[in-house]
Amino acid sequence: MTATIIDGKAFAARVRAQVAEGVARVKREAGVTPGLAVVLVGADPASEVYVRSKGKMCAEVGMESFEHRLAEDTSEADLLALIERLNADAAVHGILVQLPLPGHLDSDLVINSIDPAKDVDGFHISNVGLLGTGQKAMVPCTPLGCLMMLRDHLGSLSGKDAVVIGRSNIVGKPMAQLLLGDSCTVTIAHSRTADLAETVRRADIVVAAVGRPEMVPGDWIKPGATVIDVGINRIEGEDGKTRLVGDVDYASCAAVAGAITPVPGGVGPMTIACLLANTLTACCRANGLAEPEGLTA
Repeated sequence: MTATIIDGKAFAARVRAQVAEGVARVKREAGVTPGLAVVLVGADPASEVYVRSKGKMCAEVGMESFEHRLAEDTSEADLLALIERLNADAAVHGILVQLPLPGHLDSDLVINSIDPAKDVDGFHISNVGLLGTGQKAMVPCTPLGCLMMLRDHLGSLSGKDAVVIGRSNIVGKPMAQLLLGDSCTVTIAHSRTADLAETVRRADIVVAAVGRPEMVPGDWIKPGATVIDVGINRIEGEDGKTRLVGDVDYASCAAVAGAITPVPGGVGPMTIACLLANTLTACCRANGLAEPEGLTA
């Protein structure tokens, strides 16, 4: 068996096209342009690249982008004051504080100071609680992207046996909640799981989000299963060159799975696409407009 490759780049392009249509509709119906504010504290190189990419994508779909770049030693009080201003700014529908923050800042305090309705990362404790109880919430971008790809490939997820490897607040836990919401039977596996291999072998859907390079081999995969690889790990090859790999051993898993996401080019492109989708959704909710179809959980 050779797995179908789930092309995250192509899927993300389709999502961005849907978002662009939604932005145009909001402008027509309400005279409002969705706006995303990104706050970057310090000059982490990876974060700089990510923030530039977000600004470019906002422009492509017709959104407003507001960037706030703060010095590494910015005080917590000054950062919280900025977020308070953004909460009150009607032109801003989504607020994202780029993580990680410098060590002297309390990330939980900062994230929970964002208006939950503008929390397009879905990290605010209110959105975590809403998602966990099956209510309307802002959903973290990476799990939302995974869910979209699974629905697109499999149709109904009802009754599927799903294993999420990893229990982080950013991916593992919300991914499990989303799969439960689509009526999967869900197991959250992790480093302490007894007989992890056997747990994974029974799954129709495997979401690997543990942050360990090529941890999942092909002989853990049930024939025909759908594998979503969230991991992005840099490793050095025998030739001394650095390459990106996921949390699953792609070659051996692709030989067994029914479908699989590659790394790079799988889940990664969906994260920013879903950030744009969440900003559009937040704008629609703020203005009493119909939410975009197919872009929410």
